[in-house]
Amino acid sequence: MALKRSSKIFPHFWYAKEAEAAAAFYASIFPDSRVDRVTTLQSETPSGPAGTVKVVDFTLFGQPFQAISAGPLDPFNHAISMVVVCDDQKELDRYWDALLQGGKPEACGWLRDKYGVCWQIVPAVMDEMMADKDPVRSKRVTDVMLKMIKLDIAKLQAAYDGKS
Repeated sequence: MALKRSSKIFPHFWYAKEAEAAAAFYASIFPDSRVDRVTTLQSETPSGPAGTVKVVDFTLFGQPFQAISAGPLDPFNHAISMVVVCDDQKELDRYWDALLQGGKPEACGWLRDKYGVCWQIVPAVMDEMMADKDPVRSKRVTDVMLKMIKLDIAKLQAAYDGKS
């Protein structure tokens, strides 16, 4: 079902019914993103009669993804999440606000979008801060992050610098 592409591996999402809408929603948020193809299966499947199951190939940030609308199976959960790395607070706020439309904020920079997919919206400097060899600095950042819903880069940086 995949488009001919250079990627040998890519994420695939199973939606009960809204794969096409979800792909269009995500493509409207991120640059270099689009819905590439929607294929309606013409055969009867375990998920429904001919014409009811759709496979959606889409691109986010230039990376291929695929989704299927094939009826309820397993709900999305935190075991798999999409991570968006942001260069600054303005970018972080933009993606957070866009993905949160109709969704639900969660702790530590996580949110669940209106389709149930879990996202982590994080600053690019976060990995460096949390992996710092100085355990005191790393702990300060982690302690501050654990109290946040949407991440605040200035507050994380202040904690990292020992100024909070």
